[in-house]
Formats: sequence, C-alpha cells, structure tokens
Amino acid sequence: MLSGARCRLASALRGTRAPPSAVARRCLHASGSRPLADRGKKTEEPPRDFDPALLEFLVCPLSKKPLRYEASTNELINEELGIAYPIIDGIPNMIPQAARMTRQSKKQEEVEQR
Repeated sequence: MLSGARCRLASALRGTRAPPSAVARRCLHASGSRPLADRGKKTEEPPRDFDPALLEFLVCPLSKKPLRYEASTNELINEELGIAYPIIDGIPNMIPQAARMTRQSKKQEEVEQR
C-alpha cells in the first residue's frame, strides 16, 4: 500500500498523470464530462432545435408580452416592439442588447419615403 502511494506521489511530482481508474472513467461518463485528452477533439454534434413548448413560459423581457417563434430565422419575435431575439443552439438569448430590430423606426420610414 505504501509503495502504491509513493508511485502516485512520484508521478504527481514528475507532472505525469496516471490514467484514470475505471471508477473515475465511469463517473466522468455519467456526469457528461469528457476526459482532458478528449476535450481538444472537436465532435460534430447536431445543432439543438428550439422547443416550441417553451413559448408557453417565455415572454419578452421588455414588454412582458408573448413571443412568436420564427423557424426560418430561428428567432423569437415580439411583434409589438418589432424586435427579434436570437436562438443559439436551441437556447433563446433573451438579453435585450442581443435582440435585433425587425422593423424600422418611424423616423427612418419617414426619411426613406421622401
């Protein structure tokens, strides 16, 4: 037992890591974490889709009005304010600064009509 502890201490001091035990690998797998060696590898995961059932709970953070999901642009639209919140990897970004204007302001419309 003491020799095993010495080996682990020696390998820690040398900066080399012993391979994770079977228990550690199972814990990492169950938690969804990937070992350090695998983190550098890029895996192609399909993009997550937005779940329209969330519209029952989500409202515009500015007006507190319901939102409409636009699948073609992958955004949540507030018709009243004319803003669209992006959906990234299936997660709506409800930060007002991240929203884009979907229609021009009245001032801009008047300038363009002249």
